[in-house]
Amino acid sequence: MDQLTIRRATADLPVFDEDVELRSLATLGTDGGSLSDFQFGDTAMRALDLENVTLLHGKIRAVQATRVNITAVRMDSVEFTGCDLSSINWEGGKLSRVRFETCKLLGAQFQGMTLEHVVFVGCKLDYATFEEIRAAGPVLFVRCSLPEAEFTGCDLSDSLFDDCNMRLTSFGSGTYRGCDLRGNDLSELSSTSNLKNVIIDRSQTMQLAKALAAELNLTFGDDIDDR
Repeated sequence: MDQLTIRRATADLPVFDEDVELRSLATLGTDGGSLSDFQFGDTAMRALDLENVTLLHGKIRAVQATRVNITAVRMDSVEFTGCDLSSINWEGGKLSRVRFETCKLLGAQFQGMTLEHVVFVGCKLDYATFEEIRAAGPVLFVRCSLPEAEFTGCDLSDSLFDDCNMRLTSFGSGTYRGCDLRGNDLSELSSTSNLKNVIIDRSQTMQLAKALAAELNLTFGDDIDDR
Protein backbone atom coordinates (compact mmCIF):
# COMPACT_ATOMS: atom_id res chain seq x y z
CA MET A 1 0.00 0.00 0.00
CA ASP A 2 1.39 3.41 -1.00
CA GLN A 3 1.68 5.91 1.79
CA LEU A 4 2.79 9.49 2.31
CA THR A 5 4.78 9.97 5.50
CA ILE A 6 5.89 13.35 6.82
CA ARG A 7 7.38 13.34 10.30
CA ARG A 8 4.91 11.52 12.58
CA ALA A 9 1.97 11.62 10.13
CA THR A 10 1.32 8.80 7.67
CA ALA A 11 -1.59 8.84 5.23
CA ASP A 12 -2.63 5.90 3.06
CA LEU A 13 -2.89 6.86 -0.60
CA PRO A 14 -5.49 5.66 -3.14
CA VAL A 15 -5.24 2.00 -4.05
CA PHE A 16 -5.69 0.71 -7.59
CA ASP A 17 -5.66 -2.89 -8.78
CA GLU A 18 -3.02 -3.19 -11.51
CA ASP A 19 -4.95 -6.10 -12.99
CA VAL A 20 -8.09 -4.01 -13.46
CA GLU A 21 -8.27 -1.59 -16.38
CA LEU A 22 -9.95 1.68 -15.49
CA ARG A 23 -12.91 2.39 -17.74
CA SER A 24 -13.23 5.89 -19.18
CA LEU A 25 -16.41 7.77 -18.33
CA ALA A 26 -18.10 10.53 -20.29
CA THR A 27 -19.72 11.83 -17.09
CA LEU A 28 -19.65 11.16 -13.38
CA GLY A 29 -23.43 11.30 -13.20
CA THR A 30 -25.72 13.31 -10.95
CA ASP A 31 -27.96 10.64 -9.44
CA GLY A 32 -27.34 8.19 -6.65
CA GLY A 33 -25.45 5.00 -7.28
CA SER A 34 -21.91 3.69 -7.33
CA LEU A 35 -19.03 4.02 -9.76
CA SER A 36 -15.87 1.98 -9.45
CA ASP A 37 -12.59 1.41 -11.32
CA PHE A 38 -13.00 4.49 -13.52
CA GLN A 39 -11.15 7.42 -14.98
CA PHE A 40 -12.60 10.77 -15.97
CA GLY A 41 -10.94 13.93 -17.22
CA ASP A 42 -9.37 16.18 -19.82
CA THR A 43 -12.58 18.12 -20.06
CA ALA A 44 -14.08 21.53 -19.36
CA MET A 45 -17.68 21.92 -18.28
CA ARG A 46 -20.03 24.58 -17.01
CA ALA A 47 -21.36 22.52 -14.11
CA LEU A 48 -20.48 19.39 -12.17
CA ASP A 49 -23.16 18.16 -9.76
CA LEU A 50 -22.83 15.04 -7.65
CA GLU A 51 -25.27 13.90 -4.98
CA ASN A 52 -25.51 10.68 -2.98
CA VAL A 53 -22.92 8.99 -5.19
CA THR A 54 -20.23 6.52 -4.15
CA LEU A 55 -16.96 6.73 -6.09
CA LEU A 56 -14.48 3.89 -5.65
CA HIS A 57 -11.00 3.47 -7.14
CA GLY A 58 -11.07 6.31 -9.64
CA LYS A 59 -8.78 8.87 -11.24
CA ILE A 60 -10.11 12.34 -12.03
CA ARG A 61 -7.64 14.38 -14.06
CA ALA A 62 -7.56 17.86 -15.65
CA VAL A 63 -11.23 18.61 -15.07
CA GLN A 64 -12.20 22.28 -15.23
CA ALA A 65 -15.68 23.23 -14.04
CA THR A 66 -17.20 26.66 -13.56
CA ARG A 67 -19.72 25.51 -10.95
CA VAL A 68 -19.34 22.46 -8.73
CA ASN A 69 -21.81 21.16 -6.14
CA ILE A 70 -21.06 17.91 -4.32
CA THR A 71 -23.45 16.67 -1.64
CA ALA A 72 -23.35 13.56 0.55
CA VAL A 73 -20.79 11.79 -1.63
CA ARG A 74 -18.61 8.95 -0.40
CA MET A 75 -15.21 8.43 -1.96
CA ASP A 76 -12.63 5.72 -1.35
CA SER A 77 -9.35 5.49 -3.27
CA VAL A 78 -9.92 8.45 -5.57
CA GLU A 79 -7.30 10.88 -6.83
CA PHE A 80 -7.80 14.34 -8.31
CA THR A 81 -4.89 15.62 -10.41
CA GLY A 82 -4.53 19.03 -12.06
CA CYS A 83 -8.22 19.92 -11.67
CA ASP A 84 -9.66 23.44 -11.50
CA LEU A 85 -12.68 23.21 -9.22
CA SER A 86 -12.57 26.72 -7.84
CA SER A 87 -15.61 27.89 -5.85
CA ILE A 88 -16.65 24.28 -5.28
CA ASN A 89 -19.40 23.75 -2.72
CA TRP A 90 -18.85 20.37 -1.04
CA GLU A 91 -21.20 19.39 1.76
CA GLY A 92 -21.41 16.19 3.77
CA GLY A 93 -20.11 12.75 2.92
CA LYS A 94 -16.91 10.92 3.74
CA LEU A 95 -13.56 10.78 1.95
CA SER A 96 -11.16 7.90 2.56
CA ARG A 97 -7.77 7.54 0.86
CA VAL A 98 -8.35 10.56 -1.40
CA ARG A 99 -5.50 12.59 -2.87
CA PHE A 100 -5.73 16.08 -4.38
CA GLU A 101 -2.60 16.89 -6.42
CA THR A 102 -1.91 20.35 -7.91
CA CYS A 103 -5.60 21.28 -7.94
CA LYS A 104 -7.09 24.78 -7.92
CA LEU A 105 -9.71 25.01 -5.20
CA LEU A 106 -9.84 28.80 -4.81
CA GLY A 107 -12.71 29.91 -2.60
CA ALA A 108 -13.81 26.31 -2.09
CA GLN A 109 -16.36 25.57 0.63
CA PHE A 110 -16.10 22.29 2.51
CA GLN A 111 -18.76 21.67 5.14
CA GLY A 112 -19.78 18.82 7.43
CA MET A 113 -17.43 16.25 5.93
CA THR A 114 -15.47 13.37 7.43
CA LEU A 115 -11.92 13.02 6.13
CA GLU A 116 -9.80 9.92 6.62
CA HIS A 117 -6.37 9.56 4.99
CA VAL A 118 -6.89 12.63 2.78
CA VAL A 119 -3.95 14.46 1.24
CA PHE A 120 -3.73 17.86 -0.43
CA VAL A 121 -0.40 18.31 -2.27
CA GLY A 122 0.55 21.49 -4.10
CA CYS A 123 -3.04 22.74 -4.13
CA LYS A 124 -4.29 26.33 -4.26
CA LEU A 125 -6.81 26.76 -1.46
CA ASP A 126 -6.77 30.54 -1.16
CA TYR A 127 -9.93 31.88 0.56
CA ALA A 128 -11.25 28.34 1.08
CA THR A 129 -13.50 27.64 4.06
CA PHE A 130 -13.55 24.43 6.07
CA GLU A 131 -16.52 24.22 8.41
CA GLU A 132 -17.24 21.36 10.80
CA ILE A 133 -14.72 19.05 9.17
CA ARG A 134 -13.77 15.96 11.18
CA ALA A 135 -10.45 14.23 10.66
CA ALA A 136 -11.20 10.59 11.42
CA GLY A 137 -7.72 9.72 10.14
CA PRO A 138 -4.64 11.62 8.98
CA VAL A 139 -5.27 14.75 6.89
CA LEU A 140 -2.19 16.32 5.28
CA PHE A 141 -1.71 19.70 3.60
CA VAL A 142 1.66 19.69 1.81
CA ARG A 143 3.09 22.65 -0.13
CA CYS A 144 -0.38 24.17 -0.36
CA SER A 145 -1.41 27.81 -0.75
CA LEU A 146 -3.80 28.73 2.07
CA PRO A 147 -3.91 32.56 2.28
CA GLU A 148 -7.05 33.70 4.12
CA ALA A 149 -8.40 30.16 4.32
CA GLU A 150 -10.69 29.59 7.30
CA PHE A 151 -11.13 26.57 9.56
CA THR A 152 -14.18 26.79 11.82
CA GLY A 153 -15.64 24.18 14.16
CA CYS A 154 -13.25 21.55 12.80
CA ASP A 155 -11.61 18.58 14.49
CA LEU A 156 -8.14 18.47 12.94
CA SER A 157 -6.58 16.23 15.56
CA ASP A 158 -3.31 14.65 14.37
CA SER A 159 -3.48 16.44 11.01
CA LEU A 160 -0.43 18.09 9.41
CA PHE A 161 0.51 21.24 7.50
CA ASP A 162 3.94 21.29 5.86
CA ASP A 163 5.65 23.98 3.77
CA CYS A 164 2.36 25.83 3.22
CA ASN A 165 1.64 29.50 2.60
CA MET A 166 -0.44 30.35 5.67
CA ARG A 167 -0.74 34.12 5.40
CA LEU A 168 -3.86 35.12 7.36
CA THR A 169 -5.01 31.53 7.56
CA SER A 170 -7.66 31.53 10.29
CA PHE A 171 -8.13 28.77 12.85
CA GLY A 172 -11.45 29.38 14.56
CA SER A 173 -12.97 27.40 17.40
CA GLY A 174 -12.30 23.69 17.09
CA THR A 175 -10.05 20.82 18.15
CA TYR A 176 -6.42 20.85 17.02
CA ARG A 177 -4.77 18.42 19.43
CA GLY A 178 -1.65 16.93 17.88
CA CYS A 179 -1.96 19.04 14.71
CA ASP A 180 1.59 19.36 13.35
CA LEU A 181 2.40 22.90 12.21
CA ARG A 182 6.15 22.50 11.90
CA GLY A 183 7.76 23.57 8.65
CA ASN A 184 5.51 26.62 8.12
CA ASP A 185 5.80 30.35 8.73
CA LEU A 186 3.19 31.02 11.42
CA SER A 187 3.87 34.73 11.85
CA GLU A 188 0.76 35.84 9.91
CA LEU A 189 -1.78 33.34 11.20
CA SER A 190 -5.16 34.51 12.45
CA SER A 191 -7.06 33.34 15.57
CA THR A 192 -3.94 31.79 17.05
CA SER A 193 -5.50 31.61 20.52
CA ASN A 194 -7.54 28.59 19.38
CA LEU A 195 -4.46 26.52 18.50
CA LYS A 196 -4.25 24.61 21.76
CA ASN A 197 -2.18 21.42 21.98
CA VAL A 198 -0.64 21.77 18.51
CA ILE A 199 2.92 20.74 17.65
CA ILE A 200 5.48 23.38 16.66
CA ASP A 201 9.24 23.83 16.70
CA ARG A 202 10.71 26.01 19.43
CA SER A 203 11.89 28.43 16.76
CA GLN A 204 8.25 29.03 15.79
CA THR A 205 7.36 30.40 19.23
CA MET A 206 8.31 33.94 18.17
CA GLN A 207 6.30 33.53 14.97
CA LEU A 208 3.17 32.72 16.97
CA ALA A 209 3.92 35.61 19.32
CA LYS A 210 4.10 37.98 16.35
CA ALA A 211 0.79 36.66 15.00
CA LEU A 212 -0.87 37.04 18.41
CA ALA A 213 0.46 40.58 18.82
CA ALA A 214 -1.01 41.55 15.47
CA GLU A 215 -4.32 39.92 16.37
CA LEU A 216 -4.51 41.83 19.66
CA ASN A 217 -3.57 45.09 17.94
CA LEU A 218 -0.92 45.73 20.57
CA THR A 219 1.08 48.93 20.84
CA PHE A 220 4.72 48.56 21.83
CA GLY A 221 6.19 51.06 24.27
CA ASP A 222 9.20 51.86 22.13
CA ASP A 223 6.84 53.00 19.36
CA ILE A 224 5.24 55.79 21.42
CA ASP A 225 6.50 59.02 22.84
CA ASP A 226 6.17 59.00 26.65
CA ARG A 227 7.14 62.64 27.01
